[in-house]
Amino acid sequence: MKLPTLLTAMLLAVTTAPASAHDIIRHANPNLPIASSVLIPEGAELLFVSGMLADVSDPTAPAGSIERFGDTATQAKSVLDKLAKELAVSGFTMADVVKMNVYLVGDPRKGGAMDLEGLMKAYLQFFGLRAQEKTLPGRTTVQVAGLPVPGALVEIEVVAARHAAH
Repeated sequence: MKLPTLLTAMLLAVTTAPASAHDIIRHANPNLPIASSVLIPEGAELLFVSGMLADVSDPTAPAGSIERFGDTATQAKSVLDKLAKELAVSGFTMADVVKMNVYLVGDPRKGGAMDLEGLMKAYLQFFGLRAQEKTLPGRTTVQVAGLPVPGALVEIEVVAARHAAH
């Protein structure tokens, strides 16, 4: 076999080879920016990050008010930014998030329903809906009656994973 043909064959073999047994494998629905499942290989490092609430966005607003923390989109963006910083402390990134649990309080301005659209506005800044997306987490989103801080509409907790030999 001539060298150019051999090199081409080797390149094709590498680009079409199945995932390594040590890869984190994410299965995604092509219509949703959420993984339907994530397989974590043995030996991967896991980081569990406790639920976080938003920072105050308007300190002049009354304590305990939604205005003090902002709407769902504002709060979700604040929480996701805080999670990114917490992950970075341990050398992880948002691309390492494999599982996310989102707790939303019903927004009184939306008739008491959770504001999924507001959540998605912030979420899509971190996890896009692209065919080649390789960093989608599995996600659960539920509406809850309340959170520990009055005015809070969003709490998010995550699990991140990476190869042990990062």
